[in-house]
Amino acid sequence: MNFLASLPDASQAEQVTELLSRKNVRIERIVSQGQCSAADDWYDQSEDEWVMVVKGRARLELDDGQLIEMAPGDLIYLQAHQRHRVDWTTPDEPTLWLAVFFEHQPA
Repeated sequence: MNFLASLPDASQAEQVTELLSRKNVRIERIVSQGQCSAADDWYDQSEDEWVMVVKGRARLELDDGQLIEMAPGDLIYLQAHQRHRVDWTTPDEPTLWLAVFFEHQPA
């Protein structure tokens, strides 16, 4: 599989492809095109998440009001229960994300 090849059409709905799943880790390819979270819809995951924009652009919002602009190569690490939402993705081209979810390890 080539990560950049044969991207699914995300013009109507975000597309998630699970690339690998093991006991404590899951890797996904996510393709968005104009999708965003509803204003009151926050992700509050029990897993840590490391996510990178590979193609396109996006904006994340953290529950403290911080807006994070993301372009190709930008990445963010979100600890478990760090409430966040997708505020915006490019509507005229796919935004391609690489997301890695893994078990939270307390410090």
